[in-house]
Amino acid sequence: MKTFACTHCGQRVFFDSTRCESCNSALGFVAERGEMAAFAIQPDGVWQRLDSAAPTLRYRPCQNYAVANVCNWMVGADAPGTLCRSCAYTAVIPQLSLPQNQRYWYLLEAAKRRLIYALDEIGLAIPGRSEDPQHGLMFHFLEDAPSKKVLTGHDDGLITLNIDEADDVKREARRTAMDEPYRTLLGHFRHEIGHFYWQCLIADGPWLPAFRQLFGDEMRDYTQAMEAHYQAGAPTDWPLNYISSYATMHPWEDWAETWAHYLHITEALNTAAHWGVSLALPEQPAPDPRRQSGRRRCAAVSRQADRAMAAAGAVSQQHEPQPGAARQLPVCAGRPGDRQARVDPPRGAGGTRAVCNGLAAAVR
Repeated sequence: MKTFACTHCGQRVFFDSTRCESCNSALGFVAERGEMAAFAIQPDGVWQRLDSAAPTLRYRPCQNYAVANVCNWMVGADAPGTLCRSCAYTAVIPQLSLPQNQRYWYLLEAAKRRLIYALDEIGLAIPGRSEDPQHGLMFHFLEDAPSKKVLTGHDDGLITLNIDEADDVKREARRTAMDEPYRTLLGHFRHEIGHFYWQCLIADGPWLPAFRQLFGDEMRDYTQAMEAHYQAGAPTDWPLNYISSYATMHPWEDWAETWAHYLHITEALNTAAHWGVSLALPEQPAPDPRRQSGRRRCAAVSRQADRAMAAAGAVSQQHEPQPGAARQLPVCAGRPGDRQARVDPPRGAGGTRAVCNGLAAAVR
């Protein structure tokens, strides 16, 4: 996540900000420009930008910003819809008659906005149901019913999330019981969007043979694989070949877990860079992978992985004095340049370089 400044007075503001603490200007995120802008609210309800760079641009707040206060993104004043890009992907929201559900909805939308922002930064298209009525991205935020449990998952473009995952107490209990160190709300979004992009980028395409070589045959029966995983658990040597124990269940989950951690690593490095924290390795410049192609791009992503491994070691050591604190980068890191990098001793995970090379090729 990059740093933002109020476009009216220059005060530092943040991705979730709605008002500048210095000049009291209303703030809104303009997704198509990647900017947190300051606005003056006009009598007709239109929000006029205050900065000199774009004084004629007129917007209105997303309906979920203006009415429900669960968003802070803007919509062009002449746009046909009332929802911002991020909120438009949500087709079903929780029942707001229950007081806690308003809070859960806010947290779910906030995590989703961070996901959309990260995908935009990478340069990935995010087709919704308006572009692809059958397979486009769509979200359902649902709660358990007395007779039916809601399972978080992906199905042909539809991502369903159980709103209980927005409850810190319930999610932490599941995280501990299931030994999932990266069970966070944003982590769910990153994982499930991995399944979506497998369908978009890999399924029935030219990258399928390479996927099978690296991750395995996705034609394995998923139900049987899931039952075997929950009955017997992950192999004891899983850290040598997988990013997490859950990744051992099935090639689809291996891909989704790897994709989620790729996004996590990318965002962590971007945040560090924008806050002035240098993670470049000696004599290894780190050009933007999006500007590379072919093998040069894969090499750039490998260097990016090396920087992430170095960062992970530092972050893990920072949190050692805090008993019970969750790892901030709970993948496996190790010495920069290791072909089989290890991150979170004694767990560790291998093949990071090969995984990132495959991801770089897939999202090219």
